[in-house]
Amino acid sequence: MTSSVVEPVVQDHGRPADGCAGASDIAGVLILAGCAVWALIAAMGRPARPEGVLLAVLAVAAGYACGRMAGSLLPVTSAAAAGLAGFGLACASPYGLTGHEGAGAGQLTLATGAVCCAAWAAPRALRPALWLLATAITLTAVVAGSTAGSVASGAVLMCSLTAARRRHRLPALAACVLIAAVAVAGTWAVAKDAVPGGLPPALRAQLTEHRIRLWQDAARIEETDPLRGAGPDRFGELSPAAAQPQNPEAKPHSAPLQQAAGQGLPGVVLLGAAFGWMLHALWRSPRPTPVVLTAAATLTALAVMSCLGNALSCSQITAGAGLLAGLATARLNDDPGAVP
Repeated sequence: MTSSVVEPVVQDHGRPADGCAGASDIAGVLILAGCAVWALIAAMGRPARPEGVLLAVLAVAAGYACGRMAGSLLPVTSAAAAGLAGFGLACASPYGLTGHEGAGAGQLTLATGAVCCAAWAAPRALRPALWLLATAITLTAVVAGSTAGSVASGAVLMCSLTAARRRHRLPALAACVLIAAVAVAGTWAVAKDAVPGGLPPALRAQLTEHRIRLWQDAARIEETDPLRGAGPDRFGELSPAAAQPQNPEAKPHSAPLQQAAGQGLPGVVLLGAAFGWMLHALWRSPRPTPVVLTAAATLTALAVMSCLGNALSCSQITAGAGLLAGLATARLNDDPGAVP
């Protein structure tokens, strides 16, 4: 990998003026609190279990706070350590690098993103080693046969390598929002059997009939009560496809559809608001644009994976997402190794 790919120096024209970061933090607190409160409201009067949602909210908040603190003190070391820890967790998982319900792919993606963020924050002399580490994580996913992990990690790596050429961060962040929205809309269209011309056979085979039936069950459950859903963590007992003896499931393999089934349309809106808040915090971040866009690409890849699997149902993934966002939005007094 030649140095010309990672050396370009650009002025950070895409960052807004300081002074509004506090508003973004307040918005984050309100959105996460709304997620927790709505989960309790959706569970009222039902045999529901909101503990999983509350744990996910707590994991995001704790990860974000730790990332902000660690990133302000040791921007390079903390990001590199986070990447190595995520990679180690994926390798040590009893389910292997292919992961369980998307957890392995999510950990590999977050690990790649954290190491790439560390590379952009590091002095130029250390960057080649960090780029090699990020490449090694991606190649490990390929060798292990983790299709989702290798595609997502590779996409994050490529986006990070080209991030230095982006002088304005807002268009790239808007593209991230569009990609996530398309993924949610596509998943919803499949669940509602509303794909124009029908789902292509090759894509149907890739998704599998079982997963499509799970999505369709989630959509039908949401239709019974669009406001509150059926209650958190009740999908497994209400879905005929999930109750199959040979392949029992507790979740529909899609975070938006899981929210819709368990917490109604407000739950989906709150999930989208949490993703939008992270991107808004990145837009307001004082960190250099390459760091910001690398984190945004990683979170977007994770959002797309969460539309197709149960990655966000794993607390280590939600905590890792919050940690990465915190690292990329940490306010530094002096960061001489960052890209100017």
